[in-house]
Amino acid sequence: MIRLLKKRYIVPVVASAFLYVGVSFKDNFFEIAKQLEIFTTLFKELNTNYVDATNPGELMDSAIKGMLASLDPYTVYFNEQDVLKFKINNTGEYTGIGALITQKPGKLIIREIYKNFPADKAGFKAGDEIIQIGDVALADFKDDASQLLKGAKNTKIDIKYQRQGKVNTTQISLDEVEIKSVPYFAKIDDETGYIVLSRFNKKASNETKEALLELKKQGAQRIVLDLRNNPGGLLGEAVSICNLFVPKNEVIVTTKSINEKHNNTYKTPFDPVDLEIPLVIIVNDKSASASEIVSGALQDLDRAVIIGSRSFGKGLVQKPVDLTYNTQLKVTISRYFTPSGRCIQALDYAHKENGVAVRTKEANYNSFKTRKGRTVYDGGGILPDVEIKEAKTSVIANALLKNDGIFNYATLYYYKNPNLGNQIPNFTNADFQDFKQYLKNQKLSFDTETEVALKNTLAIAKKEAIDGVISNEYNQLLAAVQKSEATQLDNNQEEIKDLILEELIKRYQYQEGFYEYYMKSNSEIKRAVSILNDTAVYKNILKL
Repeated sequence: MIRLLKKRYIVPVVASAFLYVGVSFKDNFFEIAKQLEIFTTLFKELNTNYVDATNPGELMDSAIKGMLASLDPYTVYFNEQDVLKFKINNTGEYTGIGALITQKPGKLIIREIYKNFPADKAGFKAGDEIIQIGDVALADFKDDASQLLKGAKNTKIDIKYQRQGKVNTTQISLDEVEIKSVPYFAKIDDETGYIVLSRFNKKASNETKEALLELKKQGAQRIVLDLRNNPGGLLGEAVSICNLFVPKNEVIVTTKSINEKHNNTYKTPFDPVDLEIPLVIIVNDKSASASEIVSGALQDLDRAVIIGSRSFGKGLVQKPVDLTYNTQLKVTISRYFTPSGRCIQALDYAHKENGVAVRTKEANYNSFKTRKGRTVYDGGGILPDVEIKEAKTSVIANALLKNDGIFNYATLYYYKNPNLGNQIPNFTNADFQDFKQYLKNQKLSFDTETEVALKNTLAIAKKEAIDGVISNEYNQLLAAVQKSEATQLDNNQEEIKDLILEELIKRYQYQEGFYEYYMKSNSEIKRAVSILNDTAVYKNILKL
């Protein structure tokens, strides 16, 4: 009788569920087809009938970007050149000049030189402005000019660049360039090893493993893993790095989506390297994505002490989807969750206020338990076990990094003091006053959120022709904001001096010299070592 009832009632319910799913999919498919037909018709008629000549490629590019902008900043469209760059970021290998560059109108700025690569051999320095590549004057070039510096190995390229107002020419020979995930590792002291993990490309776990084994071979009995400023990368590499310190088949991260095929649980696939070695991980507000998976998982499993400042909070998973004509869509498919169940994502792009994604208020954070029963919270990002105030970049320091105030001053300082060699610059209080005067002379805008909002208000007032009415009040407010920024410069003097010094060391001693200095002088690293040196403190934090 029970079996008969099951067949009579349960089977129809299940069938109804499948029917509902089928109808839902069918309705959704019809809606997609309908909207595509509308868009195709509109696009054709627009380009056929518009009063002036149109550029279909530019129109389509704008349409795609506008559509994706309504979602989240990680769902993006890649043209052919973008696809190449995306592959480089994931593999860590490319043929080029071996320098970090940024594009500004009409020029490429050399930001950092990597030792013994083509740019270094050709004599380039940080701060150099490339204005012509081959026969192409960058002032007339509207596309991604960095692509002009890529090509086959040993390709020779003539370059014209500007340095301190003087125009120079040189020739550079392209070569294979490898971007290391672990740019530096060394022993801090006799028993403490230090590993910098700067990105999660396909070699990240192997390079981290090699560094760990080498440090253990050298006698390291505890490890500091530095994930600061690491923007993330490949999910599988994050799982494999956790696997160095936790057993096989341990759940590291789960992904959840409304699309069931994107719901996955990721476990460690191999036997570990060391289950016992004490571990401290340093994070900051620029540690994101895969960095948060590693720090969050090892925190939840009570395997590492996390110190620094709350991480960025990028918990959205992207998948590259190949499109036609060698283009690609990187689309957000799911969210990350740590072993305790915490969602890493900080901003809710599905619920925006005035077009801006909402951040969860601290009062609404949810609590979770680590394996040993410690309380941890969501709310976006990973909150360290030990928060360090100086680990978080101040508003004024962030502004100086964005507006190149620190970078440009370091360039000026370098050419005033070109012969320091391996000597650490002695950046004094008098130098800091010189820096402040430089900012004033250059009339650099800090563009803090307050200043930007104020300037936007004036722009709107000009459109509405009421700027004259509010000009006195505006000037008073702007003067007050700028005075506050000047005060912030003084209040954050030590932080800013450290940032300038770090930039200068890269100029004289490359990345290697910077990390060697940083390892011995940085306050967060010193705090990590002090925690590792005190077994009682370390165990108490982890409740071991």
